[in-house]
Amino acid sequence: MDKVLTIPTNMAETRKNNITEVINAYSKRLMGFIRKRVNNEADAEDILQDVFYQFIGNTKPIEQLTSWLFTVTRNKIIDRQRKQKPGLLEDLYVDTDGETLFEWTDLFFDNSNNPETEYIRGLFWEVLHSALNELPAAQRDVFILNEMEGIPFKIIAEQSGETVNTLLSRKRYAVLHLRERLSILRDELLNH
Repeated sequence: MDKVLTIPTNMAETRKNNITEVINAYSKRLMGFIRKRVNNEADAEDILQDVFYQFIGNTKPIEQLTSWLFTVTRNKIIDRQRKQKPGLLEDLYVDTDGETLFEWTDLFFDNSNNPETEYIRGLFWEVLHSALNELPAAQRDVFILNEMEGIPFKIIAEQSGETVNTLLSRKRYAVLHLRERLSILRDELLNH
């Protein structure tokens, strides 16, 4: 009845060897997968490291290792892209010091059903829609696809045949135009 449960000393060594084998076997494949989806080499290395940290910390059995590793990698890439994605609404109203002057997002997360908030929200969408229609089609399309529909530039580039840099430039011009048009509304609201 006084059995003592012991873990064989070679078990830890076996686990360490298995982890090393997996890292050696999958590093190149995973890095290639990541590089196709991430523009920055440092980000790619960080993502790979995060994947292996999750693998090492995993305590549950993994039945299909390859599938598990690539799923975790894809999720890490998506997480990184979400964190780095600039929020359009916050970017529209920054002063020369980089401080946010007016945050449209406050309107969208206000659940008070205040008629004034509803009115301002409606004005925002009206002006945004109108400003988008003033843009050349190529700028408007890339802005809507990337910012509003959340499609990564790489996928838009593959579908349109344009380079990512061209798409980034078009979106930049769209954002500048929208910033200008929405700043008029903002000024009217703040000074009224």
